[in-house]
This record gives sequence, C-alpha cells and structure tokens, in this order.
Amino acid sequence: MTLYLLLAIALLIIGLHGLCVRAQLMRKILALNVLTTAVFLLLVALAHAAEVLDPVPHAMVLTGIVVTVSTTAVALGLMVRLLERRGGPANGHHGRDSRDP
Repeated sequence: MTLYLLLAIALLIIGLHGLCVRAQLMRKILALNVLTTAVFLLLVALAHAAEVLDPVPHAMVLTGIVVTVSTTAVALGLMVRLLERRGGPANGHHGRDSRDP
C-alpha cells in the first residue's frame, strides 16, 4: 500500500507541475488527466487499507473515470475549435508547406 501512496503522490506532483508550468493547452489537458489518475489511485489505496470493505470509494473512482473521459473529450473538442479559429495547427497543415505531399 505504501508503494501505491508514493506513486499517487508522485503522479500528483507531476500533474500539478504540468498544470502550473506548461503553457500549451494540450499539455495542460494531459496534466489534468495525470492529476485525476493520482486521485483515483489514492482513493483505491485508501479503500484497500480500510479494515472494513467499503464499496463507496470504488464507486467514486468508476464515476470519476467516466467524468474524466467526458471532460477530456469536451476539452479536446474545445481546443480543436480554438485552434481552428486562431488558424493554428488544427487546420491540417501542421507547420508544413502546402506543396509537400
């Protein structure tokens, strides 16, 4: 259990670092996913350490996974829209010359 708690803390630090330091929107979305993974791992580790089996933390993790996937999909869709309006790499060119095959 100690290993899982240490891993959850490491993922929490990595996620917070990526969220606070990085400027790119895609990296911030990925950092949020790492952060939520740390929270899920922490909840499962704490539920495993309890003396009495409690299904509530496991149900919270399953619900959280669904919410995280949905939120990530919406965030990626909004990011694509934002890049299309700004004329960024989402327009299909990816920084290459239009004459390249």
